[in-house]
Amino acid sequence: MNASPHILVVDDDREIRDLLARFLRKHGYRVDVAADGRAMLEHLDGGRFDLVVLDLMLPGEDGLSLCRRVRVESHLPIIMLTAIGEETDRIIGLEMGADDYLAKPFNPRELLARIRAVLRRAGSAPAPSEAASDDILGFEGWRLDLSRRQLHSPDDALVDLTAGEFELLAALAAHPQRVLSREQLLDLTRGRAAVPYDRAIDVGISRLRQKIEADAKNPAIIKTVRGGGYVFAAKVARP
Repeated sequence: MNASPHILVVDDDREIRDLLARFLRKHGYRVDVAADGRAMLEHLDGGRFDLVVLDLMLPGEDGLSLCRRVRVESHLPIIMLTAIGEETDRIIGLEMGADDYLAKPFNPRELLARIRAVLRRAGSAPAPSEAASDDILGFEGWRLDLSRRQLHSPDDALVDLTAGEFELLAALAAHPQRVLSREQLLDLTRGRAAVPYDRAIDVGISRLRQKIEADAKNPAIIKTVRGGGYVFAAKVARP
């Protein structure tokens, strides 16, 4: 039997840490808590976790810096907690590689839904023998393996993608030559309705362009449709 997912909650507010730990344990998760960045890194060095719930405002090293540090070394899913109204920080958090964010104050049930969605997106890949050619999308020399959740460049190098970036690229490549609005992309990648002024899709597109476009400022694969959204302009084939 597989062990339940292991979650690390990082927040300097003891009441929030205890509340989330009790709530998530009640719903079947294993939970550890940390009050600051130092304790967080000690936990990560000492054990295996499936997801981190990371507060933006922490004493000492802040959440953005910690997110960047974790992302350099791993694809560990991260959900950031931010103060309501701090859109700039949420955007920066996504640019640093966070998979999702939630503004405080929040309903623990919404956080639970976000955790389930992010863990589902970051689910373990099947063994190589289980992968089928139907699960591979090719475009402009790139190869997107939907089963293994991997992207290979034209020279066969493995390209690092966060769970959110992978889901966004997969959604676009599965609907080539079709204009998809931000709301449609949010629904396809997160399974939830769009939040007003949500910049997650724009940030994700920007990060993907930096990784797959020859010229990110003049994209040829993921194009912007003014007033409409985005279109995956490359021809997609299933090798």
